[in-house]
Amino acid sequence: MDEITQALFAASRQGNVPVLNEIFAIKDNVNVYDEKGFTPLILAAYNNHPEAVEALLGAGADINAADNSGNTALMGCAFKGYGYIAQLLLRHGASHDQQNGNGGTALMFAAMFGRNDIVDLLLEAGANKDMKDMRGMTAIDLAAQQGNIRAVELLENNVKHL
Repeated sequence: MDEITQALFAASRQGNVPVLNEIFAIKDNVNVYDEKGFTPLILAAYNNHPEAVEALLGAGADINAADNSGNTALMGCAFKGYGYIAQLLLRHGASHDQQNGNGGTALMFAAMFGRNDIVDLLLEAGANKDMKDMRGMTAIDLAAQQGNIRAVELLENNVKHL
């Protein structure tokens, strides 16, 4: 990995937008991967840097790029509980039903880890609550398994509007 790409990853991880803007002036492709398959966008989202996420999206970052396990920036936000960034990614067209290597979705992560504001956000965005992971479990199954009664209620009461 060249020095500019290393700097891109470091600035994304740290949320250093001025450095990102300098890099964008000399590097036109921000869709690069590190050894774990992380992209700069995934790192910025996972480390809760909304301004860096916005800058990377503006520079052409692939919003649905996945790491080596199939996890996306939106899935990372659902896991960590970063509702503002999840909302930002959804506004920019992130796929709310993309599945990782185990069949998990952002909605499943949010339900499983008690990120109920993100469960609600994903349901409002049209996430499919009936998708199943590799074990045949849905988001409601995972919420119930973890004792997340509020997510169970949100998922049970969510009715698609036609």
